[in-house]
Amino acid sequence: MLRSGYSDANRELLRMSVTIYHNPACGTSRNTLALIRATGVEPEVIHYLETPPSRDELASLIQRMGITPRDLLRGKGTTFTELGLSDPTLTDEKLIDAMMAHPILINRPIVVGPNGVRLCRPSEEVLSVLDRPLDADFVKEDGEVVPANG
Repeated sequence: MLRSGYSDANRELLRMSVTIYHNPACGTSRNTLALIRATGVEPEVIHYLETPPSRDELASLIQRMGITPRDLLRGKGTTFTELGLSDPTLTDEKLIDAMMAHPILINRPIVVGPNGVRLCRPSEEVLSVLDRPLDADFVKEDGEVVPANG
């Protein structure tokens, strides 16, 4: 079994076209990154709180995921509440404005892979955008097992 944080010095990690918009303080994001690496891929890691996507990039990610800006909006935290973002009358443009001004409002992790773009919640959703399967069961930080090839 592979464990979160797994590394095998004898196995060369391959770089394919995989990008993760990552927040290392988020357990789901850490598990997603570890799952990608467990398939033998070393992704491009974008710490989106430090280097947020441009407005055009964010709009493109939303469109490619087939979701709405509200679907990507992180509803936890004081920023969401303080800005009154639960208001259903807010337009998509206003929600994108809020995410651009406060990147913490962008839900994570977002992964761009050979098979598409996905908000990976739960973390095993990442397997649907990769073109390499898990070779062994993977154990998340909380002990939950993600079965290989399943």
